[in-house]
Amino acid sequence: MARYCIIGAGPSGLAAARALAAAGLQFDIFERHDDVGGIWDSRNPNTPIYESAHFISSRTQSAFDGFPMPANYPDYPSWKQVLDYIRAFADSYDLRKYVRFDTSVERASPVGAEWEVQLSTGEVLRYDGVIAAVGHDWDPLLPEYPGTFDGKSYHTVEYRSGAELAGKNVLVVGAGNSGCDIACDAAIHGSRAWISMRRGYHFLPKHFFGQPTDEFFRGGPHIPNWLAPSLLAVLLRIIVGDLRRYGLPKPDHKPLATHPIINSQLLHHLAHGELTAKPDIAELRGRAVRFVDGSEIEPDVILWATGYRPTIPCLDAGGIHLAESGEDLYLNMFSREHPGLYIMGFFGTAGAAYPIVSKQGALLVAVLTAREKNGAAMRTFEQLRAKPRALTGGMRYVSSPRHAFYVQFEEYLKVLDTVRSRVERAAR
Repeated sequence: MARYCIIGAGPSGLAAARALAAAGLQFDIFERHDDVGGIWDSRNPNTPIYESAHFISSRTQSAFDGFPMPANYPDYPSWKQVLDYIRAFADSYDLRKYVRFDTSVERASPVGAEWEVQLSTGEVLRYDGVIAAVGHDWDPLLPEYPGTFDGKSYHTVEYRSGAELAGKNVLVVGAGNSGCDIACDAAIHGSRAWISMRRGYHFLPKHFFGQPTDEFFRGGPHIPNWLAPSLLAVLLRIIVGDLRRYGLPKPDHKPLATHPIINSQLLHHLAHGELTAKPDIAELRGRAVRFVDGSEIEPDVILWATGYRPTIPCLDAGGIHLAESGEDLYLNMFSREHPGLYIMGFFGTAGAAYPIVSKQGALLVAVLTAREKNGAAMRTFEQLRAKPRALTGGMRYVSSPRHAFYVQFEEYLKVLDTVRSRVERAAR
């Protein structure tokens, strides 16, 4: 019977494991850390988790399929609550028994119809397929600017607590959700705080009309994707107002054209003078930083909230390099060139990840089952995999490396279900 290697016991790897176990498929999980949880375990190196981190999707919209978050959780659970939830998921489905902890996969490469997997222990094992579930928010990306900075600077993947910023003048570079959270920490704990951003962004409050934002929009009538950005722009003008009042640049794109910034605190700190918005950096000048508008500050610390590379090191070591455009993965999951290579959780979206990885797991099982039988169902899948498939639902996203693997939440869920149904129907 075929046996599969799952790399990583974070949320994506556990979602895959639940699906495979329920289908009676054979597999092993290798996890380089000493427990399940992935990046949500703040003890792990290369985790972007910090003390003030919370989900940006709400409790009711963020659960694995069939495993709701506890009803006593707040609208936006803290990272500790998310970690407890992930571990409860693993225990509820008895998934730990499949995991070899403190063991990493150093290399995975195809050998004929099989895959050779080299472990950190030195062992070399053979599998019928590899399921890489390593996530994509842990390999830090640092920008390059003219000059040098003589103060302390580090990527936010190393940041843990506002205590690090106490009494310091802090510049946060980057306005993603974590960058905005950390800028708020700097406003509270630092002596002075600035946030630098290259472009203007739309800021969504965490609640609309008394409901969590994602719950409000998904609980109402269906709005076509071509119309949603314009309607949201009207709502934001009414509820948030002109962002230039806070010293922020005017957004150069429609709402939802980039990953949404869901933060109700940043504008509060800007409005109270506890945080100052700055444009992009022009030059690092020793202890000073000059911006493109000619202004200059002297921070003690620079925190680079500048994102992450989509990286799967064990594949790189095996000579498999995924295109940065995402074009060599069908549905962001299935390698077009290497049968037997499956990717879980390798996407960005404006919705919660766990409903998606749940459906990815269901589709994965349908494909693995079809592969083992090697009949009409597998032929159907191979025909589908050969064709490009749009996952944006008609949304136009900003062209950037971050959006290469970006999917429209509802459209992606629908496509995953549709492809699974077609494969399962062909198997009957």
